Amino acid sequence: MPAPRLVVGLGNPGAEYEDNRHNLGFWFVDQLARDLKIDLAPQGKFFGLVGRQDDLRLLEPTTYMNCSGRSVAALACFYRIFPDEILVAHDDLDLPPGSIRVKQGGGNGGHNGIKDIQASLGTPDFWRLRLGIGHPGDRDVVMKYVLKAPRGEEFPLIDHAIGRCLSVWSSFASGDYEAAKRALHTKAD
Repeated sequence: MPAPRLVVGLGNPGAEYEDNRHNLGFWFVDQLARDLKIDLAPQGKFFGLVGRQDDLRLLEPTTYMNCSGRSVAALACFYRIFPDEILVAHDDLDLPPGSIRVKQGGGNGGHNGIKDIQASLGTPDFWRLRLGIGHPGDRDVVMKYVLKAPRGEEFPLIDHAIGRCLSVWSSFASGDYEAAKRALHTKAD
């Protein structure tokens, strides 16, 4: 499988959203950028914060979650990055806090950021790094839930999950998604 040429972290821009569950994708890309010593800087033509190392680009769309596809498609089109060369990190209601799943394609699970990227790219066939946030139990409160900070006991689980993802970055970077899955789909230590 091709190595990722674009890693996207989903979230909402602005200080009022920084600690929200919906911003786990930003948290992952921020830490990956620190680990790889990549500076993220605003790039208007890509509607987001962008960083680069060799042929790898990191992106945090500043379009707000529901319009993330505009940013992803602009950058992917400009650099001729194919969907199977894109890894999108995002929060996932269907997984408990601390759980991780890696997959390519499939449905959007009601995630508006993923839905918009699928529509903008014209395909669901990009890779996804799904970071669990749990479900509030009532779909009528989902919007409020994702726009709040994780509870105190959830923070260490989420932080550990992001650390686990970063620990297998070399598998992702070489395009060995199966190795990343084997490492990440097991029970957290």
